[in-house]
Amino acid sequence: MLKTETLGSGPDLIFLHGLFGAGDNWKSIARSLSEHYRIHLIDLPNHGRSGWTDDPSYPAIASIIEEWIESQGIDSYLLLGHSMGGKVAMQMALNEHSSRIKKLIVVDIAPKFYPPHHQSIFKALNTLDLTQHNNRQAVESELRPYVEDPGIRQFLLKSLYKKDGVLTWRFNYSVLESKYEEIAKAPTASQPFTLPTLFIKGMNSQYITKEDQPEINRLFPNAQAKLIEGAGHWPHAEKPTAFQKIIETFLK
Repeated sequence: MLKTETLGSGPDLIFLHGLFGAGDNWKSIARSLSEHYRIHLIDLPNHGRSGWTDDPSYPAIASIIEEWIESQGIDSYLLLGHSMGGKVAMQMALNEHSSRIKKLIVVDIAPKFYPPHHQSIFKALNTLDLTQHNNRQAVESELRPYVEDPGIRQFLLKSLYKKDGVLTWRFNYSVLESKYEEIAKAPTASQPFTLPTLFIKGMNSQYITKEDQPEINRLFPNAQAKLIEGAGHWPHAEKPTAFQKIIETFLK
């Protein structure tokens, strides 16, 4: 069900990527940390090379990840999640299985409902006829009217591959669109997570606001926050040196 990649040795550190992404989005950071940690890069269900599911709710995805952790015999671990993966990570930390998590890092997402804001991407994916194209440049050209940001276009194109000679997406965008309300939801909490937690926010991103602070404090009473100047929603890609320094300090 889950496609994973493991690098390095040491304490287990699990990475969970965001919507439309894959585990290897974190490869460069993982390589840098693999001298001191055993890194697990997970393709979340409906993404990358992992299996597809009709239930993308956070409790369902968290359960799949927890089953994989159990199958690997991992007794304790450090957990990092970005964006949608951050919500999965929070879901895992806020339930009865959280005792295995020793430290939690949440990157540029809050434990709240977000109004739909990926409509232009879904419109582009539904409009594109990939059978009419045989290379990424042509697909990017078709994406451009719907997705203005070239960085986001390149991010999406990382999940484009050929299957039986035909271009297709690795992510299951039909389910991600039809069940988008599940992705927009806040994680559900059966108890607060009281162990060390770090929220990292890109200074130019609006995903975490001052209004989110009371709920963050309620659910994660042992949380601290770090801002990365000059970064938006992908601080690990935009400011990798600053990002890595922050997480290394926190994990030590």
